[in-house]
Amino acid sequence: MKKIPLKIIPILIFTLLSIGRAADPLYDHLVWSDEFNSAGYGPLDTSVWFHQTQLPLGNSWYNGEVQHYTNRINNSIVHDGSLHIIAKKETFTDQGYTKNYTSARLNSKMTFKYGRLEIRAKLPSGVGTWPAIWLLGKNIDEDGAYWDNLGYGTTPWPACGEIDIMEHWGTNQNYVQSAIHTPSSYGGTVNLGGQVVTTASTEYHVYAIDWNQNRLEFSVDSIVHYTYEPATKDASTWPFDQDMYLLLNIAIQSSIDPNFTQSSMDVDYVRYYLERPVSVSQTPTALTPVAYPNPLKDQLNISFGAVADKKVTVRIYGIDGKLVKTYTQLPNFDYTNISGLSGLSRGMYIVSYDLLGKNYRFKVIKH
Repeated sequence: MKKIPLKIIPILIFTLLSIGRAADPLYDHLVWSDEFNSAGYGPLDTSVWFHQTQLPLGNSWYNGEVQHYTNRINNSIVHDGSLHIIAKKETFTDQGYTKNYTSARLNSKMTFKYGRLEIRAKLPSGVGTWPAIWLLGKNIDEDGAYWDNLGYGTTPWPACGEIDIMEHWGTNQNYVQSAIHTPSSYGGTVNLGGQVVTTASTEYHVYAIDWNQNRLEFSVDSIVHYTYEPATKDASTWPFDQDMYLLLNIAIQSSIDPNFTQSSMDVDYVRYYLERPVSVSQTPTALTPVAYPNPLKDQLNISFGAVADKKVTVRIYGIDGKLVKTYTQLPNFDYTNISGLSGLSRGMYIVSYDLLGKNYRFKVIKH
């Protein structure tokens, strides 16, 4: 067998890596966003966001944090085209405990699995502030969390998985970090990376994650600073093959500057991208069931392929598992149109039906 010349090896490695990267999904199709464009001053859209306020440890939050999270407009408000999460120095009593700082912690009522998430934000400043943009497994067992309240909480942290898209500590101003927490690496994790963003608290920047079945890639303004791609993917290293939800919050550390009064994390938008479908307007001709358009506004078209010869019942569920619509397709048709969906709230839904002994379930986004 001939030996490969040494000078060829780097080219070969680069080529192989390029082939692997080329196979990665391209997430460039916007399927959902919150642009926070409400006119004037007002509260969050509660069909999309949930205020998590319950003290999970009975009397405090984790990591020695000293704040109360509230659902008051004082701590989270939408105006001037942005969401403002405001950490304040003030005396506030809740759940039988008085604390000297307040803030907000938001859970998305949307869940995500793979794709690209972009959050354009301007960060707070001040020693002791700790803003974060992050994801947790929908299955986390955490009292007071939105999905746990709905009965999905079956798995403790860190087995549920945590993805920190952005963390910033006021004690290290302008350094932003990304990290992951799994049973194989949590707490003082070694799976992290970051970069200096000199205007983190004075200008907006896009904090993003590209997430597919092979890797997680973290960036700021499209500059990648960390990629997590474990060689072995199992429950210990990769609990990232499941639905996760987004959290936005500012925690207050016990080291907070005594002169701190208030600061905010301003979020211009949250955007979620998936792979662009081959077509979202033409009637598909494949024999496998296909649904389009997705995202939808008023109607959903489902092609069952030329295989349906009896009634098919389509059910649409909210993300909380509640049935919101049932439609039975007439016999001898291989195509159906479900209309009258404009009254549904914006968000994600599950479509389910049985066909030829097989159950089909998929997610759709309602704009």
